[in-house]
Amino acid sequence: MKNLLIFILCFTALYSHAQIDSTTPPYKRFPTLPPLQILLGDSTTIYTKTNLPKKQVLIMVFSPDCNHCQQTAEELLKYKEALKNIHIVMTTMYSISEINTFSKKYKLNTLPNLVIGKDIYFLLPPFYGIKSLPYMAFYKKNGNLIMGFEGAMSIPKVIEIFIKNSAKAKRG
Repeated sequence: MKNLLIFILCFTALYSHAQIDSTTPPYKRFPTLPPLQILLGDSTTIYTKTNLPKKQVLIMVFSPDCNHCQQTAEELLKYKEALKNIHIVMTTMYSISEINTFSKKYKLNTLPNLVIGKDIYFLLPPFYGIKSLPYMAFYKKNGNLIMGFEGAMSIPKVIEIFIKNSAKAKRG
């Protein structure tokens, strides 16, 4: 009887410890690349996690009519050489037509390391718990999360985060 009581107490303690806080966004519970389902500008190609190269990845959730997102798009082109080793995935819920207009306006289609498209299943906003745009998620080459960031961030700061992470990886 004593062993059964100990077993029940241990099981109860483990079970209560294993409960997940429902307010914690999934990206914090599962800090690896999310299951992407991005419809690209050709309206037929679905870009998924398996399409990602083995590089550092920046996932940016944006809105074509967001001023901060527009400024970020302008900076992407300005710093394209410094960003060449970072794969960028820009995604939104807007129509393919609006995405293509945005991409053309900011010449994003000239960046070989950038894909842009529609999050067709609306997976990323709830995954990251997004409340404002742009939202940026930074990932290591191995697909592990570095950090998430909500709001405006300059591209030089984005580059700095990836450089610092690379330096840490080389030291550790």
